[in-house]
Amino acid sequence: MYEEFYRFKEPPFNVTPDPRFLYRSESHRDALAYITYGIFQKKGFIAVTGEVGVGKTTVVNAFIDLFQSSIDVAFIYSTKFPFDQLLYLVCNDFGLDVENMNKAQMLLSLNRFLISQYEKDRNTVLIVDEAQNLSAEVLEELRMLSNLETRDRKLLQIMLVGQPELENILNLNEMRQLRQRIPGICKIPMLTKEETKNYINYRIHIVSEENNGPVFYEDAVKEIYYYSGGIPRLINVLCDRVLLLGYVGNTRRIDGNIVREAMRDLKNKESISVDGLSR
Repeated sequence: MYEEFYRFKEPPFNVTPDPRFLYRSESHRDALAYITYGIFQKKGFIAVTGEVGVGKTTVVNAFIDLFQSSIDVAFIYSTKFPFDQLLYLVCNDFGLDVENMNKAQMLLSLNRFLISQYEKDRNTVLIVDEAQNLSAEVLEELRMLSNLETRDRKLLQIMLVGQPELENILNLNEMRQLRQRIPGICKIPMLTKEETKNYINYRIHIVSEENNGPVFYEDAVKEIYYYSGGIPRLINVLCDRVLLLGYVGNTRRIDGNIVREAMRDLKNKESISVDGLSR
């Protein structure tokens, strides 16, 4: 709606995890380095945690984009299944025909695939998003899945991505065998106030056709930071509404007043949604 007014090629604050928009804060650079090291050093297991909306999936997608020519990936989002169904999803995502196979047959098919990948010098990666929802039984099965290996390397690299609860689960006594296989857990924190400012400017720069786009004043950034707590997804939601109000008000100068008005709009919208559900 407001792209033409600001001379944007596309909206800058979509909430989809598009790696083009990854603002590489220090913690996001560290996470990308951790993932790259763990995968290419064949560590078998790595784990990435962070609050909802902090950018975990965006970092993972950035890794995939960077190394797509040398890795094959299965990306699993549905984690509330028993292991047999999860294994079916994994095989299906790797392009294996395992229809009507039992668990043992699927494991044999997956093992043959991984050996073939190894012979081609391909790096095969299983990414499990929302991993905090995995049951202890499924996590143990995944640990056993990581036993598919040659004498000198793991055939399958498994990345667990989840909310902070995942770390609590991995630190349980009954999870110690799995935890010992993970070379540290990478935690992605929220952005600082300065990083929030840089994040906003970076996303606007990515979509701007000219250098006369919107300007966010310091008081605006301050309000955005305290509203969002430095969580990129919340920054996106608020900034999208802020730009809409700037467009309606025919101004490219974004100050604290516009941000506070946007916050009120979002709060009212949230209240209407809750009221509607309660009726």
